[in-house]
Amino acid sequence: MKQETKPELPKGKQTVLGLYVTAKEAYEKWQADPDKVKVLDVRTPEEYIYVGHAEMAVNIPLAFQSHSWNKEKGYFDFKPNPEFLTRVKECAQPSDVLLVMCRSGGRSAMAVNVLAKAGYTNAFNITDGMEGDAVNKPGSGEHGKRTIDGWKNSGAPWTYDVNPDQVRLPNQ
Repeated sequence: MKQETKPELPKGKQTVLGLYVTAKEAYEKWQADPDKVKVLDVRTPEEYIYVGHAEMAVNIPLAFQSHSWNKEKGYFDFKPNPEFLTRVKECAQPSDVLLVMCRSGGRSAMAVNVLAKAGYTNAFNITDGMEGDAVNKPGSGEHGKRTIDGWKNSGAPWTYDVNPDQVRLPNQ
């Protein structure tokens, strides 16, 4: 599969399928055909629950937060969800239209690449994710905050309420 690029997107948000939507476009795409278009949220369960999520999104984490601090990167490492594909296959076929979301488009790009390798051909990266990119305006009150794009800032509905049927975690 050839890597397509979208020059205005950072490399970390680009996927092998080259299919991209903003959160606003994703919501419109889902509204147009809610029976055939699925929204997949690949953030950790904690993000899904405590930060909020799209009302129709199914949460299947690509990875889980570890308690191991990575000094080089300056954050706690993630450990892959060994059942990610298994859980996706429970609710989506390789030909389904999947709109894949994380916080701001990086993990969702990784998830799209995993899905593409498994034969999914219609997986779109929601490039601004649930919260959007951080504002880069040093000295402003908005610097570092996620207030300019993303699902939460697009006007699309979202909630903190959790439907356990929409959360697919590994078997314990």
